[in-house]
Parts: sequence; C-alpha cells; structure tokens
Amino acid sequence: MAKIESCSRLGKVGGQAVLEGVMMRGTSGYTTAVRKPDGTIVRDIHKNEIKKKNFFMRLPVIRGVVAFVQSMILSFSTLSFAAEALNVEEETKFEKWLSKHLGKSITGIIMGVGTVLGLALGVFLFMVLPAFLSGFFPVSDPVKKVIEGVMKILIFLAYVSLVSLMGDIRRTFMYHGAEHKSVFCYELGLPLTVENVKAQKRFHPRCGTSFMFLMMFVGIFIGLLIGFIFPATRENTLLYVGFRILLLPVTMGLGYEIIRAAGRYDNVLIRIITAPGLWFQRITTREPTDDMIEVAIVALKSALPEEFPEESVYEGIDQPAPASSDGQDGPSDPATASPEATA
Repeated sequence: MAKIESCSRLGKVGGQAVLEGVMMRGTSGYTTAVRKPDGTIVRDIHKNEIKKKNFFMRLPVIRGVVAFVQSMILSFSTLSFAAEALNVEEETKFEKWLSKHLGKSITGIIMGVGTVLGLALGVFLFMVLPAFLSGFFPVSDPVKKVIEGVMKILIFLAYVSLVSLMGDIRRTFMYHGAEHKSVFCYELGLPLTVENVKAQKRFHPRCGTSFMFLMMFVGIFIGLLIGFIFPATRENTLLYVGFRILLLPVTMGLGYEIIRAAGRYDNVLIRIITAPGLWFQRITTREPTDDMIEVAIVALKSALPEEFPEESVYEGIDQPAPASSDGQDGPSDPATASPEATA
C-alpha cells in the first residue's frame, strides 16, 4: 500500500462548517470563528490540552466510535456558539420566559430538542424505512440487504440535495468549501493567504460527508452479516433494526478506519473506496467567497497557537483584530475530538 509522502502537518487539523463560520480543531484545542452581520469575525477559543486516550480507546474501530461521539459533542457546542453569535432575531416573550424560568439559553434548549428529534428522524429515515421498504421485494435476503443499502444512499442524496436549496444551507456549504481549502493549504505548507487557499481543491478525503457515505456502504455488509448470523431477523424487521442500532458503533468504527487510511495512503483501492464520498462533496461543498476564506483562515490559525501567534491571526484581513469573542473565551470543553477524524 503506497503511503502518502510524510508531512508533519498531515492530519494535524480538521474541522467543520457552522452557521456563517468555521470550526477548526488542532492538537491543543479548537476555535470557532463566525462572521457577524456587521462584518467582524468573532471567535470562541478553547486552548485545552487534549487528554491522551488510554490504550483501549486507541484500539482500531474503538477509536472511531470515541472520535464520533466527541465530534457530536463538539458540534453541539460550536453550532450553539454560532447561533448565539449571529443573534439576528429578538427573543419572543415565550423564549424570554423559558430563559428566565429554566436558567438556560433558549438556543441551548432548542439545540438539545433539535438533536433528539434529528436522531429520531435519522433512525427512521436511514434504518426503519429502508428495511421496511426492502421487505416488499420478492428476492433473497442478501439481495434485500443490498437494496436496503441503495435506498439509504438514495434517501441521503435526496435529503441533502433538498436542504441545499435553502439559502442558509448553501452558504454553510460554501463555508464547508472554505474549510477544506484552508486545510489543504495548511497541509501543503503554503502561507495561509486568501489567494493560496482559493487555489486549493474543495474535495477532501477525510471529510465527514465521505465518512457518512462509507458508513452506508459498510452498513450493507453489516446487514448481510446480521442476516447470516441471526436468521430470525430475515422475517422480523423490528428485530433486524434493533440489531442494526446495536451494531452502529461497529459500522462507525469501520468507516473511521477507512477514512483514516484515505488520509494516509494513496492507491487504486483507496481511490475507489473514497470516490463516492468525494463525488458527493460536489453537493455538500461550494466555492467560497474571499470573506468566507478569511473566516476559515482565522479559525485555523487560532486553533494552532503553537504555530501561529495571536498577532498573526488577522494578518491580511481587513478588520480590527479583537482578542476574543465578547468574552466567549473560557474553560475548555473536555470533549474535543481527534483532528484527523474529518477535515
């Protein structure tokens, strides 16, 4: 297996797009940078030292599950900050009542409820519905599992394609492109300027989109395995879905290992495996504007303070350089994911 030429920066930083901004995480913390309506860039900086995982947590497949859970927790925190930083709508009386009586930000409550509902919708769309519909095909069980997997992919494609029609989502996909381009620029060892970042490609093999795609392909083989080991699941859809949920950590772990290999190796097999995810990034990433690239650069530099001192973070960016995000800098979140999980 041909290994990609060694680079000390490879896999050192990764991130995700948020509302009007980008989150980047490095080896010593993470930063979320958001462009406010007035044009200024605010940051939420967490300079914690990421705790080293014990031996068990570093085992193949297990480390993928750990990284996924940490990424979910981190996503909740960064998306909440982005929503609060924008703060373009005044709270309603009901929202003010909730904030007063529950003692929490209404944004946090909405995000929590939304996460639960989103997980429930995800289980229905990508587990229950495909398994139920595939049962109507008068074919053998292995063929049904393949049909189920194809249905999941089609539902995923349809869902993302539909939400991409929304203006806010389109802009988020543009920030997604800015995130990928800036990571590529950094990994190539080039100066982080708008011109250098703009010249990079926006399709990254370690992207979370590719991870989702790989999970669906791996899921086909997991489904075949379930039907082979537990024959009773072939006629009982609910039992089968239950096993799928129980084995979801295995699916995530295997998908993570493939994504990890994709970032470290380059050969025909890896290119074939990662090709569908890279193709799909044509939907989930868009070409960013210069001001979006600036936000990604600020986030990346702020996430790597050991390489980029504070005075260099806003270099080449036409705005004052605030020290922090209106007091948002503070104690680090202990659940920070490995930067190599996604780009």
